Amino acid sequence: MRSGRLFRDGAATFALLAILALLALKMNNRPELVHTGDFYVIDGDTLSSDGDRLRLKGIDAPEYRQRCRRDGADWACGEEARKALATIVKTGKPECRGQERDRYGRLLVTCVVGDVDINAAMVRKGMALSYGGYAAEERAARQAKAGVWAGDFERPGDYRREERMQQSAADDPMKGLIDYIRQLVGRGSHDE
Repeated sequence: MRSGRLFRDGAATFALLAILALLALKMNNRPELVHTGDFYVIDGDTLSSDGDRLRLKGIDAPEYRQRCRRDGADWACGEEARKALATIVKTGKPECRGQERDRYGRLLVTCVVGDVDINAAMVRKGMALSYGGYAAEERAARQAKAGVWAGDFERPGDYRREERMQQSAADDPMKGLIDYIRQLVGRGSHDE
């Protein structure tokens, strides 16, 4: 009786592992999607093409409404990041390639215009932070005090978290308080 149960448990475990392996294989076989032509710039790290939202992979730019400080004054770093991306995109015919999607369904892409890696250029200009893969460009931007590195700024991820907490507190004060306490103890927001 006991050996039958062990066999069943072993078979179930094997079946589960086989299904997971097939899913992993299928995920790795996603075709690369290519977008070329006209792009609409949404913000400093997001484009739109043919109704599809494209998120520049490996970078994180200030949010459109985000403000930073330099020389003792506020400046619209989010708007400037959007303008910087629009300027780069207009220099030629961009091509964006990607396979993965983020949790919001946006295609994660690396874009080039001519021989310029747009993602890297945004980080080099200090208009976006490296979010994996562009550490050398971020070091150069920091040293040159380019873009956001010329003053004080809140990291875009922290800014988004604060915005969510404020919205949450406005919608439901108790949930807002819980999110604030979680943030203090390092457990992230309620929505993450």
